[in-house]
Amino acid sequence: SSVYLSFCSRPVDGVSEVGEVKVSEVQMEAETDDKTTSDTKVCAPSAGNLLCCSVGKVYRFPTQDKGWLLVQEKMSETPLSFSLPRQLLSMLSVEYRNRAQEVMDLRDLSPHLEERRSDIISRCDHMTRCYQETLQQLDTVSGSSSKSERHLQFVPTNLHCQRMEVTSPDTTGKNIWYDVTTFGAPADHHQGFKQGGLRRLMSRVDMNGPVSYSREERSRARGLLEEVARLQPLIFGQAEELLALSLETEEFVHALKDELVNRALLAEHRQTAARRLYTCNGNLPGNTSANQERRVSEGQLEVNRAELDYDEEEWDTVWANVGKSLNCIIALVDRLKEKQGSPKPPDPRDSNPHNKGAPSSSSSPSSSLSWQEQLLPLVVTLRDCVREAVSKARAAMTFVLLQGAAADTVGQGSEQLVQRQHGVFSQTLTAVTSAFILKLHNSLDDANFLKQLHTIGILAQFEGLLSTYGDELGMLEDMEMGVSELNKVKFVLTEGKSDQSDDLLPTLTGTWDSLVVNVPLPPENFSSLPQELREGHLIHLHPVFFNIGINQQQTDVDTLPELLSALDSCVEAKKRKNVEVLWLAATVCRKVNGLRLTSCKSAKDRTSMSVTLEQCALLRERHGLHPQHFSAALDAMRRYCTLHTSEQKCPPRMHLYPVALLLVSSHVLVLWLIFSVVLLLAKYQ
Repeated sequence: SSVYLSFCSRPVDGVSEVGEVKVSEVQMEAETDDKTTSDTKVCAPSAGNLLCCSVGKVYRFPTQDKGWLLVQEKMSETPLSFSLPRQLLSMLSVEYRNRAQEVMDLRDLSPHLEERRSDIISRCDHMTRCYQETLQQLDTVSGSSSKSERHLQFVPTNLHCQRMEVTSPDTTGKNIWYDVTTFGAPADHHQGFKQGGLRRLMSRVDMNGPVSYSREERSRARGLLEEVARLQPLIFGQAEELLALSLETEEFVHALKDELVNRALLAEHRQTAARRLYTCNGNLPGNTSANQERRVSEGQLEVNRAELDYDEEEWDTVWANVGKSLNCIIALVDRLKEKQGSPKPPDPRDSNPHNKGAPSSSSSPSSSLSWQEQLLPLVVTLRDCVREAVSKARAAMTFVLLQGAAADTVGQGSEQLVQRQHGVFSQTLTAVTSAFILKLHNSLDDANFLKQLHTIGILAQFEGLLSTYGDELGMLEDMEMGVSELNKVKFVLTEGKSDQSDDLLPTLTGTWDSLVVNVPLPPENFSSLPQELREGHLIHLHPVFFNIGINQQQTDVDTLPELLSALDSCVEAKKRKNVEVLWLAATVCRKVNGLRLTSCKSAKDRTSMSVTLEQCALLRERHGLHPQHFSAALDAMRRYCTLHTSEQKCPPRMHLYPVALLLVSSHVLVLWLIFSVVLLLAKYQ
């Protein structure tokens, strides 16, 4: 039932009426017990470790069917803003220390490789010291919020989780959640943008640096060096036990049959020849004197001649000689046995290898001495062949490891460029991890979503609102590279030790080139996951980035194939500031259970305009918000801007962007108070 009342309103002087106020009491079916529990639903216990310093506002909006929408906005900060950057800094420090130690352990380097090793160690030591200093500063961070401070280079700006809960009659009592992660465009404000962002800076890096070897090849090189180091002492130490020696030698020869050794020898040979050319002639670009041209020509001929001198079959011959030497020894032993009428030595593959090759009890001392005299030259030859093979194999694999370490350090560009790359990636990684964990906790009861995680992965849609002018172009170039680096990130779900917040924070493992984010879940939630996720199946992340410098959007089609087709057409359209791209991309993202992330320069004005517009559009398209009240709802959400900072919980640089809080002028407030009193009177009549 409804109660309608009306009364006249007069100013304080009471001279004349200013108008008539009509009020009515309407019972909202959707507004029952949910109103008292909405706050706890926003910060559910399972997601409580991700959210802090929350502010929010509740709205009521009319629908087309004369019902009401109960909408609650809530914005929260997250402790991941600092915990994940700290972990990444620690991981990179360890990685640099390990790389320096690895190249320090390499032996017998040529002079120019020794110089390269010194450069690598110097770079690794500098980066380790720099990141350790940054860690110490973050542990004692003050209240400053300047984006240009060096120790905040790894920390995202204004990272927040914006959540909208909708309760309406058509939701049958079930609350619907919409999440958007907002943060300032990941960029290096400390270094600035005078020379451009990462995209331009990295394009200038010399691509003709150290020879590149994959991590798999470097792992093989380390394994081969370990095998050589293990087998060579066995061969030398047991040379007199000829038949037992054959087994180790066979393994030794098999280990050397690796085409990586031959390729590395050729690359090292070419680099040495090129260095001789540089040493003889110097760096002569643009110099056209006849003598210098002749010297360059002669030097180049020397390099070409050196390459021709290198025989690609030489390495095959080296390791094959080891086997041939062993065969000669075995053949001689056979002949000596047959000549003296002694039993033939047992087969090398038989068991009890320590008795193999031992003279029989019937052999005389003179016969044994004759054996030693005849075998000695062959054993010496075998050792020489083994020594030569070890030398070449060690040189080749040392070259592989040294070049790999150089490619990961000095080959990446200047120290400032590498730090910029790491810092931008840290900001992007922290934002997408926050979005993923929040989405996960909200969808633990969605079987289709959990199946999607281990079969396909998850989409992360980054929405940029940056212009292409001034510093924002550099920010855009930073953000583009930061998002693209997320292709190497995987998520894996683990079982938390307990339900405590500290035990549910994500951790990082792996390396810079292959990073894994471990996301703990409470034991009761983890036990209900599909078997594939409980067994540690990696969840692939698929990042996409759309940027248009705008503050308005509009709606379009609804089905996923139509949305994708329309999005493709919009991207290809020659239209300036095509606002439809962002709306279609956001709609596609929500259709496929993806992660929504929105950025502008500082995640304030443009970001709040975009998020509030998207929220009102969702209310209109999915929950029947009356079209005539669309603008009023949008104005209400944008009317009051406030910055909120909690000195106790919230770290610096994490100010909340404008949250929609509905304020009214003084005379409207008076009318609202009158309205409340009238409602109370009507209830008691």
